[in-house]
Amino acid sequence: MTCRIGIDIGGTFTDLALFHDERHDIVTHKCLTTPGEPERAVLEGIRALVKKAGVSVADVSMVVHGTTLVTNAAIERRGSPTAMIVTRGFADVLDIAMECRYDLYDMRIQFPAPLVQRKLRFEVNERITWDGAVREPLDLEGLEPALRRAIDEQGVRAVAVCLLHSYANDAHERAIGGWLKERFPQLRVSLSSVIFPFAREYHRWTTTCLNAYVQPLVDEYVNRLESGLKEAGFDGQFLIMSSSGSTLTPDMARSFPVRLLESGPAAGALMSARHSQWLGQSQILSFDMGGTTAKGCVVVDHTPLKRYDFEVGRVHEFKRGSGLPVKIPVLDMIEIGAGGGSVADIDARGVLRVGPRSAGAVPGPACYGRDGAEPTLTDANLALGYLDASSFLGGRMKLDLQAARNAIADRVGARLGVDLDRAAWGIHEVINEDVAKAFRVHASERGVDYRRCSMIVFGGSGPAHGARIARKLRVPQVVCPSGAGVMSAFGLLASPVGFEMVQSHRVALRELTAELFFKNAGELEGRVRKQLAGAGLDDANTTSALRLDMRYVGQGYEVEVAVPAALPAEDLCGALTALFGQAYAAVFGQSFNDKDVEIVAWKMEVQGPVPGADHRYRLRESPGHTGDALKGHRPAYFADAGGYVETAVYDRYALKSGAEIEGPALIEEAESTCVVAPGDRVMVDPQLNLIITIGGM
Repeated sequence: MTCRIGIDIGGTFTDLALFHDERHDIVTHKCLTTPGEPERAVLEGIRALVKKAGVSVADVSMVVHGTTLVTNAAIERRGSPTAMIVTRGFADVLDIAMECRYDLYDMRIQFPAPLVQRKLRFEVNERITWDGAVREPLDLEGLEPALRRAIDEQGVRAVAVCLLHSYANDAHERAIGGWLKERFPQLRVSLSSVIFPFAREYHRWTTTCLNAYVQPLVDEYVNRLESGLKEAGFDGQFLIMSSSGSTLTPDMARSFPVRLLESGPAAGALMSARHSQWLGQSQILSFDMGGTTAKGCVVVDHTPLKRYDFEVGRVHEFKRGSGLPVKIPVLDMIEIGAGGGSVADIDARGVLRVGPRSAGAVPGPACYGRDGAEPTLTDANLALGYLDASSFLGGRMKLDLQAARNAIADRVGARLGVDLDRAAWGIHEVINEDVAKAFRVHASERGVDYRRCSMIVFGGSGPAHGARIARKLRVPQVVCPSGAGVMSAFGLLASPVGFEMVQSHRVALRELTAELFFKNAGELEGRVRKQLAGAGLDDANTTSALRLDMRYVGQGYEVEVAVPAALPAEDLCGALTALFGQAYAAVFGQSFNDKDVEIVAWKMEVQGPVPGADHRYRLRESPGHTGDALKGHRPAYFADAGGYVETAVYDRYALKSGAEIEGPALIEEAESTCVVAPGDRVMVDPQLNLIITIGGM
């Protein structure tokens, strides 16, 4: 037998899915995350999952893992003490940053502190110019005793090597890397010319410093996980999800841990893209809400939008520019602190606020009975009748309804002077409006009319909120896939092994020859394939894609241009000029044929085959369902209908293709509940997706 397991660790729950490649079916499992030891939930979850599937760990050929470890370490500053080796005169670049205020009128503005303390930034004499010429040779005099003191007194475990123009000539950084390996073999070393060989030093250095900062942590975590899997009897391929939608080998993850940012959410967006293909819809909104955060992504032509800009650890209400900039290939998602564990309280203005603070898995919402006392979104959804206290997680976890009601009444209702039902609905509705507002901005900035999209909803909390958010956005249709509660774990198993690299190399198109173009592209592809050497891929089963950052000469920002594989060598300049003009006009509405164009950076991505691309998988029937789709009725709160309404409750696993349901309805599966409001209609398609048509659109 051949089975594959996907594991997505979230802030509250760890989701697992097992794909059986002979039966083409899926078995799922969900368990509470163990924040102090995240690998414990993974290993315990795998044991429970294989038992549920009737297989052994030895039958599993692949484990793919998505994690928030790096994101949490950066936000909570739980990385290792890190030193930085920098060109003399540039140690303060991390403090100077971009000299850009994210709020012009706030006199108390704050920025995140650099990951490397000022006293741990060591300057060295060297200078390479922008074109790669050596102006001043490397001199490491005095560096060794300074580093030894930092190790002994500050506990330094990692070093980021960040020289000024190493993207153009990496000789000095490589020399320092060799010197460190010889004298300090215990240190983890990150070279900026390897991590992100890009011209703009502040972004290159923050990315490299973050890579070094989390490297020991990721190294130890991956070691523990590999060891635990081996002890459990696993002898297959272990892969880790990256931010770009590809998976990495453990060695690649150890070398480039910064690429594990947004690891799990990327898998969900990728699975939404796969669903868009099956549904035949070229433009969709992907909406994922779990226990801690909500994520949104725009999918166009069955491909999630991608970018090279990401911020981690924002310090001011999620405002752009208030976080640490990281330059990695990442799926273009918006993320807000809204999830089942989001805590509700009253702000200084006396207004109800929900999130971004989360109760997480420990202590969790009040209804979990784990000493949590603060009201959360999950408590509100339980009090409103959307969740069943006896069937949460398929009945494996009993919820305390009275604890939820008490927390909401005491901490929200009493302070606002409203009754329990009004307070609970307020918590639910604040989250809906926060997510809708974020979606409006995200889609509009990317030129997408979300009113012409369908929305794919998933995550433990996504199906409970998707239809209401769609109504606010005037999105006419919502798709709730089968197994929506653990869909990010599905996405992990649909992600190819791959790697992407960017290289700054500025050249004007009028000076570009075909020989230089194909030489640069070939060398970059060779470097990418070298990183994939241990992934078991060969040229026959991989695809490569080249993209260029281009601009008009004199501009400060670039437009990304996808380069087709069959680019004509005889008219290279003309073809690239035309491609750039099209891409520029798509963004700005016009292009300028009389302006010179230049290439600024080259991006190469190599991917292996997509696992299971030739098959459709279906959820294995739950042994607990009786065969009757209608389980009964219970009161659920719908404000537009005037309050509580007697609502039909359905077993998701018993619904057959072609079934139709009129709202109000609650459709329950083990990991999530889909809430259908009065006036909305549900149809079950041949793939057992719930297709919800929003009434009145």
